Amino acid sequence: MKLLYPTSLKLDTQSLEGFSVSLYPYDVKTPIPADHRDAEILITWTNSADNLKDAAKQLTNLRWIQSLAAGPNDVLNAGFDTSKITVTTGSGLHDRTVAEHALGLLLNAARRFFEMRDYQLQRKWPAHLGGPQPDRPKGAFTTLRDANVLIWGFGNIAKTLVPHLIGLGAVVRGVARHAGVRNGIEVYAEDKLAELLPSTDALVMILPGSESTRHALNADRLKLLPSHAWIVNVGRGTSVDELALVDALEKGEVGGAALDVFDKEPLPAESPLWTAPNVIVSPHAAGGRPQDAEVLIADNLRRLLAGQTLKNVI
Repeated sequence: MKLLYPTSLKLDTQSLEGFSVSLYPYDVKTPIPADHRDAEILITWTNSADNLKDAAKQLTNLRWIQSLAAGPNDVLNAGFDTSKITVTTGSGLHDRTVAEHALGLLLNAARRFFEMRDYQLQRKWPAHLGGPQPDRPKGAFTTLRDANVLIWGFGNIAKTLVPHLIGLGAVVRGVARHAGVRNGIEVYAEDKLAELLPSTDALVMILPGSESTRHALNADRLKLLPSHAWIVNVGRGTSVDELALVDALEKGEVGGAALDVFDKEPLPAESPLWTAPNVIVSPHAAGGRPQDAEVLIADNLRRLLAGQTLKNVI
């Protein structure tokens, strides 16, 4: 059995040896070499669209694709026959990095580091941001202590983020497809959003990209948020109606938005988000660092050879 692994990141291939599988590196930006078209396993990470389309045509023996991305839309759109090929995601590999980034964006919004930086570049002292300040003023998002943080998309990343938020004193609730208690946090179904949004100080969105989540945060739901509320999106850009968000920001109907993902990336120069008030633009930087990928690959390789169900099957 032949396994192709990408050279787009450093993998400890020693941990993948001993499985009676031949390991071969490949370039994710060029066509699959002819002598590797008999591969049965393909590991993907930052592959070009042309590379994946070529692989879908040429790798006729393929049995399993392990994407290292949390949401492998690139693989699903490439034309692979998923009725014959098992596709597994990199869910779990980005939990810590995305949670850390989300926490950073929340602190940036609350403590207004972005505004301090703007003044610094002008060599001006922002006196209104320093000195004596009211402690936890009503109708403002200035601290995570006692802040109502609502996480929409309560999966592994949310579970990693929650302890840090609680440690800083936030009151955390979640929203997911199904209600329940997860890791000690009350998680509500999406039909409760109309009740939850009006009391939210910070809305953290970690939704996957799909037709069901497209523009999940739309004009109607934006109007339900308090005028001081911040939106942090580290999920998928398609989940936010960007024009509706800009309109809400310009009218002062929401406090601000810290966005790591966008409907179109890179964010076009003509996008009004660049200059909308209180917007932090993060260049899809939350993830991009799959951690312990070898552990997931080895686990799934072991399961494949044993005829067991793989982890993270789409």
